[in-house]
Amino acid sequence: MPSFHNGAVEIAYLDEGEGEPIVLVHGFASSSNVNWVYPAWVSELKKNGRRVIAFDNRGHGDSGKLYDPALYDIEIMAGDIGALMDHLNIARADVMGYSLGSRMTAVLARRQPQRLRSAILGGIGIGLIEGGGPGENVAEALEASSLEEVTDPVGRTFRAFAEQTRSDRRALAACLRGSRRLMTRDETASISVPVLIAVGTADEIAGSADALGKIIPGSQVLNIPNRDHMRAVGDKVYKAGVLDFLSRRA
Repeated sequence: MPSFHNGAVEIAYLDEGEGEPIVLVHGFASSSNVNWVYPAWVSELKKNGRRVIAFDNRGHGDSGKLYDPALYDIEIMAGDIGALMDHLNIARADVMGYSLGSRMTAVLARRQPQRLRSAILGGIGIGLIEGGGPGENVAEALEASSLEEVTDPVGRTFRAFAEQTRSDRRALAACLRGSRRLMTRDETASISVPVLIAVGTADEIAGSADALGKIIPGSQVLNIPNRDHMRAVGDKVYKAGVLDFLSRRA
């Protein structure tokens, strides 16, 4: 993967296809490969005439690993999206996040709406505002000396996932602690770009998509049937809904 520097942090990315650009922002403990390449998002979007850009978040995948939670403030992480767009001379793009990537996308949509043609918030519902996402129990699970020591069920899920993806668990724990600031209801209600909210109906981490849809003006909601937080990512209903949403953007 090519890379660039945003300040001192090296960010690895992919840039494939031709057409209107879409930037993909993966979730916590994942990577561009795990979130977007392996579930065939990149190939599907390219088939539909899109230029696809995806990157590994700081602390994840092939990007730089940082161990100070302050360097993972959600505003700083959202800034990595804009920095990559600047690096590639992309003034405006559709941006699709998943989970943590959606929280980053929402921050960018609020702060720099002129950069977003649309925002697709996958794997995040009312948890964007009300205590959603993994907590300190997950950070402690990541720092435990072995998976066998972890008794918290959510902690075990994320610890096992981090091991499966061969992640730097100490960097992930720092990321989790540094990026947890929630958006306020007023901040969320000020998002003015076209928004699609896509959440699995069995997702107990994201919170209700419909509840978030009532707060973001003009947003559309896509409920992904019978999918939890981990299994919604590659779902065919999710893909079809996103492609339909993108086809209707001006």
